Amino acid sequence: MPADTENAIYNSPWNIAADFDVDMSFSPDEIATMLTDYEADNGTGMDVQALASEIYSYTSGYPFLVSRICWHIEEKLKKDWTHRGVQEAVSILLREKNTLFDDMIKNMENYKDLYDFLYELLFVGKAYECNPDNPVINLALMYGFIRKDDLGKAKVANRVFELRMYNYFVSKTATSGRRITGVLQDDVVDSGRFDMELCLRKFVEHYAEIFSERDAAFLEREGRLLFLSFLKPLINGQGFYHIESQYTDLRRMDIVVDYGSEQFIIELKLWKGEAAHEKAYEQLAGYMGSKGATEGYLLTFDFRKNVEKQRCAKWVEHDGKRIFDVVAVAASAVPL
Repeated sequence: MPADTENAIYNSPWNIAADFDVDMSFSPDEIATMLTDYEADNGTGMDVQALASEIYSYTSGYPFLVSRICWHIEEKLKKDWTHRGVQEAVSILLREKNTLFDDMIKNMENYKDLYDFLYELLFVGKAYECNPDNPVINLALMYGFIRKDDLGKAKVANRVFELRMYNYFVSKTATSGRRITGVLQDDVVDSGRFDMELCLRKFVEHYAEIFSERDAAFLEREGRLLFLSFLKPLINGQGFYHIESQYTDLRRMDIVVDYGSEQFIIELKLWKGEAAHEKAYEQLAGYMGSKGATEGYLLTFDFRKNVEKQRCAKWVEHDGKRIFDVVAVAASAVPL
């Protein structure tokens, strides 16, 4: 981080991280108290409780992350103490270089077992007991990358860490040679509006063209990463995505994309039969209801071999909500 930036942070009211170590964190009430004190001096009109809750939802109270989000709002976003301002501050934070993120990436690069563990936690949805006797889990705990959830399972420590890791894995895929290409941002953006239906249609088309049934084992592990690798450059600069990690497991992953004034909810699933597919409508509709959304998107990967499969892309009505139902199918196996 440049010296002038470091000095600006040191002299700002948000220079709070230095007083806390990695094992300490702010509660939502403590963040609200800091915002209340700031509001008393600045009179921005912010909704203190709502913003404290949102900042906590991204940081889990990690002091450095709390201070950086607040500093970006103060210094780079002209005191935009709104929901949008918090999102913009998180977006800036995810792009910046600092010692915390540099060390995170360096350790993931240096320890293959740690890399694989975090990948499986995020993309495969594999559940691990948060047992410090396991050397890899102990290493992740020591670095502050994970924490124990209410069920005793390992969970990435906060959403900012999750998003930085997601972006890291997506970037690695983009330079690996196994990527989906051919779609540009202008293809799915019209007059500043993102066309998520068209984005998903183009994804399943390119997916079918590039991958075959011989790739099934690879795709079952990498399918979600491939979609994020496809999506990220299309929303980059104007859009922001995050994963609803409390729902991430072997069966589903929920992605929320904010682009301009619109929000898109996408659920990623593995094909487990017609009955499970119908249940996915119910799950997605329930989640949409919690977000106040009337439209959502369901992307299902069908990895079955030696069965007749057909791509799907259609709107369906379920419980008063519209769901765009898309099934991604690899091309038939080509004889060797």
